[in-house]
Amino acid sequence: MDPYEDASEIYRLSSAYEFPWDFARALELALYRTYAVPSIGRLLAETAEFTDRPQKRYDDTALLLDAVVEHGVDSAQGRTAIRRINRMHRSYDITNDDMRYVLCTFVVIPTRWIDTYGWRRMSRHEVVATAVHYRTLGRHMGIKDIPGSYEEFEACLDAYEEAHFAWDEDARRVSDATLDLMASWYPRPLAPLLRAGTLALLDEPLLRAFGYAPPSPATRVAVRRAVRLRGRVVRLLPPRRAPHHARQNREVKGYPNGYRLADLGTRPVPGVRGCPVRHIGSPAAE
Repeated sequence: MDPYEDASEIYRLSSAYEFPWDFARALELALYRTYAVPSIGRLLAETAEFTDRPQKRYDDTALLLDAVVEHGVDSAQGRTAIRRINRMHRSYDITNDDMRYVLCTFVVIPTRWIDTYGWRRMSRHEVVATAVHYRTLGRHMGIKDIPGSYEEFEACLDAYEEAHFAWDEDARRVSDATLDLMASWYPRPLAPLLRAGTLALLDEPLLRAFGYAPPSPATRVAVRRAVRLRGRVVRLLPPRRAPHHARQNREVKGYPNGYRLADLGTRPVPGVRGCPVRHIGSPAAE
């Protein structure tokens, strides 16, 4: 397949067949990283979605984004998902730079994660297709000045984090709520261990931005070796014969009786908590 013409299909095969677990973890990390940009972290704290309803916010984000992957940008489901994403974002004063940075995390963080922890490295075809897929999604979200290649996405992400990562009290609250959510997916006695393990996977700039004490070198080595070992074990398994999409993840817990894409997400009302009144001329994705 051609990584430009067939980008979304290559991305679907990579995320649903080749690396479903890795993509799920890496996209969690990608979204989590964005909190360290104070303008993003503060907005998420103001909406209270990640602090008061973290499971719903996690589920809705995963399901909306993956509907585009599973069904395609031009499908009825894909259009519905993008429309819901755009309507939510349009309710807030989000800069184009912040939107573009979030898009960069979806491209770069999974690639870096899989190259470090996956059962194999991503091929050049897969890397190019990932960039093209998200460039297409970004255009549908009204994002401007989108990077044109994976290398440009990577440079944009690194430069933005270097310039904008910083401590913010509200962002730290969102981070703590997210870590608590991840721990809640497992038996309660494991919570401290899971929190320490998650922090061991974070890089130094991210830890500094959130004000977390760095894990001990021994903890960091043990956790990262364990995740790499999982990749080596997966390499020995037979190829996956059926796709695994986000809606099948055990971490998605909020819709045991099913859901409609058009009902997912928030419906902010201007002037109500977490929905600032828009200013004339502020960017809005259509």
